[in-house]
Amino acid sequence: MTFKTLAHALLAAGLLASAGLAQAETVRWARSSDVTTLDPHVFNVGTNFVLMHQMYETLVNRSADGKLVPTLALSWKMLPGDPSVWEFKLRPDVKFHDGTPFTAKDVVFSLNRAKGPNAQVKSLLASVEDIKVVDDLTVQVKTKGPNLIFPNNLTNIFIMSEKWARANGAAETQDAGTKTENGATRAENGTGPYVLASREVDSRTVMKLNPNYWGKGSTPLEVTELVYLPIKSPATRVAALLSGEVDFAQDIPAQDVARLKQDSKLRINEGPENRSIFLGLNVGAPELKSSNVKGKNPFADPKVRQAVELAIDRDAIRRSVMRGLSNPSGIMAPSFVNGYEKAMATYPKADVAKAKALLAEAGYPNGFTVTLNTPNDRYVNDEAIGTAVAGFLGRVGIKTEVAARPIAQHSVALVKAESDFYLYGWGVPTYDSAYIFDFLVATRGKEGRGAQNATHYSNADLDNKIVSLSSESDKARRDATIRQIWEVVQKERFYIPLHDQVIHFASARKINVPVHPDNAIHFKDVKFVK
Repeated sequence: MTFKTLAHALLAAGLLASAGLAQAETVRWARSSDVTTLDPHVFNVGTNFVLMHQMYETLVNRSADGKLVPTLALSWKMLPGDPSVWEFKLRPDVKFHDGTPFTAKDVVFSLNRAKGPNAQVKSLLASVEDIKVVDDLTVQVKTKGPNLIFPNNLTNIFIMSEKWARANGAAETQDAGTKTENGATRAENGTGPYVLASREVDSRTVMKLNPNYWGKGSTPLEVTELVYLPIKSPATRVAALLSGEVDFAQDIPAQDVARLKQDSKLRINEGPENRSIFLGLNVGAPELKSSNVKGKNPFADPKVRQAVELAIDRDAIRRSVMRGLSNPSGIMAPSFVNGYEKAMATYPKADVAKAKALLAEAGYPNGFTVTLNTPNDRYVNDEAIGTAVAGFLGRVGIKTEVAARPIAQHSVALVKAESDFYLYGWGVPTYDSAYIFDFLVATRGKEGRGAQNATHYSNADLDNKIVSLSSESDKARRDATIRQIWEVVQKERFYIPLHDQVIHFASARKINVPVHPDNAIHFKDVKFVK
């Protein structure tokens, strides 16, 4: 890429306007894609959550070692006399960005809003029966039976000002399935360390340090301005980092990591991510829209699904696509997650002959056609992974067209369950398998669960087991049920896990941003290296 070409690309991204003008306290932060909205309760998408955490806050959060830590709630406990009730004591003297005091009413409003019909995070609150104000700084949440891990579900449920939301037409969440906007789509009013200064969709979002932040004195707050810059092109994003136009970059292509590590001006931090990359198969539709097979659905046949898995060479993806920077796995639960078992993570080696035989037994000796939808700006080398998968399937006769699209479009399509075959990634902020089951395995819409289950898979017995996890007070019995659910999910193969990601944060040496397994960043805690 020539300097002229780079300069043109950076100008289009709004970078050159700030080149050389940023103060030491400013961090110019590049990612592969913009957030889909600023409404904090719409999409259950990690890209959105990371940005939201700079402006909004949650009752509890998770530290880098995986422990729950207080944020807007100072403490929480199950009531001794009624283990179906969790009581939260709130932090006093907190104000929203517009100066409105934060109270228990805002918590009740926000949790109910996050349970709304358009909220894609509602599965996290599916066990909630009632939420009530006890006093200005006390909230009680009643669940449908003792929910041992309920606070774990709150690390990405952001608290909004009820007064502001109602005044700005944002009492209910934006509808993810339409282009309808509300007052929270492009504006915010949180309690967080940074206040929105300006937003240009798909170009730049600027946030300034909140002068009235309650956490002053308890956190560094050395970053006084954040400039969030979505730069879709990996080459342009890396070039911006190398030239100093960007201070910190995520979504580093695997093929560039080794080279960047050799640059003395840069700092590369890495670690395993609490995120699995997998394929979803539409097993429930009577016919695949993108296939040449009419009148039936090839993916509805277990033999076809097994053939798909056996056609894919996970080790080759790790070696050639991910450059060694992935951990192949046979389960879509990273090792951080309760319910993960090493035995379940084992995966079959690619076996083309057996895959062909299974397809023939299923009645597809010549294979069939299908379209694989994949994002092209969300996960490490996501489109390249899709291309590799298509190549492997082609060897057994499944002619696969890869249709790549931005994650914003991809997410909406999956919310609508409009894909026959897709690549997706899933992190587990609760560190518990129930989160995976609630969103990806449960029948869509049943008791508020299944929001991201675009496979059309439905199993009433599994649904009952999944629901029981939110009210089982005996940990041993609960863990046994988790194992039973995993055994069915693994056997049915409506998802085919590929690997767990490895995170890479790249920055100027003056900034040290530690890697969090959840790919989370809290810039209020980031320090400049002297």
